[in-house]
Amino acid sequence: MERDPRKPVSPRTKALRFIVLVGVMSFFADFTYEGSRSIIGPYLGLLGASAAAIGIVTGFGELLGYGLRVASGRFADRTGQFWPITIVGYVVQMAAVPLLALAGNWPVAAALVILERVGKATRNPPRDVMLSHAAKEAGGYGWAFGLHEALDQSGALVGPLIVAGVMFLRGDYRVAFAVLAVPAVLTLAVLATARLRYPRPEELEHEAPDLQTSGLPRIFFVYLAGAALVAAGFVDFPLIAFHFAHTASVDPGYIPVFYSVAMAVGGSGSLVFGRLFDRFGIGILVPLTVVTALFAPLVFFGDFPVALVGMALWGLGIGVHESIIPAAVAPMVPRGRRASAYGLFTAGYGVAWFAGSVAIGLLYAVSVPVIVVLSIVLELSAIPIFLLVARRQREVDAP
Repeated sequence: MERDPRKPVSPRTKALRFIVLVGVMSFFADFTYEGSRSIIGPYLGLLGASAAAIGIVTGFGELLGYGLRVASGRFADRTGQFWPITIVGYVVQMAAVPLLALAGNWPVAAALVILERVGKATRNPPRDVMLSHAAKEAGGYGWAFGLHEALDQSGALVGPLIVAGVMFLRGDYRVAFAVLAVPAVLTLAVLATARLRYPRPEELEHEAPDLQTSGLPRIFFVYLAGAALVAAGFVDFPLIAFHFAHTASVDPGYIPVFYSVAMAVGGSGSLVFGRLFDRFGIGILVPLTVVTALFAPLVFFGDFPVALVGMALWGLGIGVHESIIPAAVAPMVPRGRRASAYGLFTAGYGVAWFAGSVAIGLLYAVSVPVIVVLSIVLELSAIPIFLLVARRQREVDAP
């Protein structure tokens, strides 16, 4: 039986449709830029960039991509122009990737790599705020952001595999970047659809959390400190891939497959742990952090099957933390400060990740056991902080 078009759609259905629509948009966006990131290193090298230049460009791009979120979030809160800022960010990001096919030298390609990160920094805080408006009505913050992250990570899984297929068939980096114009256009098409169908996402939120503050509460900064420790303890995949190749623990042909497995585990895990977050609160991060901290010894000391398990735990940590972080922040801060909170939180998270990656990268040449211990210590140091935040949130939620 077909649904009567005159029958009004329930608020829950409208909210869920919005989250799925934005998730599909994120699928194609991740397809595009994660596909490009899987080959950008060797492409820059082919254009004449040195290893040092590649490291500086990609590292600076990541740092800028997180740091600019503070400005983007504050600007979104101040102006209330969430859709226009989001649209600008996506257009910049989706244009930068296929334009890499036309880069004639490595400085131009490097500028486009950095521009892509700037686009992502611009659109993320306002987009997450719009998602938060639909989250509670759709079934809970954890479920909503987990569903979005699952779709997002699916794109991160498919993109590199498609690019690998193009490289296998054609062996031409320019063709691979040109092919990524297809998901880029689809991203913008879904973005336009979402804007037309949901011009005022804030109307999806019928009851915002009742907070007795107009600014960012202290518990927000405590939570940020814990998340920063977790971020600092994670190891960037390029270093893990380098270790696999350097030690011959994983055949080079399987390294992209390991990354895809990590993305698949992260996407599915975000759904499960998103539901658990809605049921048990932020305390779910405690066992999650303990389990995912094991990725380091498994990845750096294990043979092929053990390293694969380590990569699965690495992907689980990435996917779940990136879904629970926005889910936990939304009810923690005033509605009118969410974009600022998202911008500040993800910037702090990214800067901590960058600092940790630099330290771990420098220590790799000194001692692999040392970086494994450092990674585990940083991760587990966040647990007391998460316990404190969980207790504080239970006190706030108590009648």
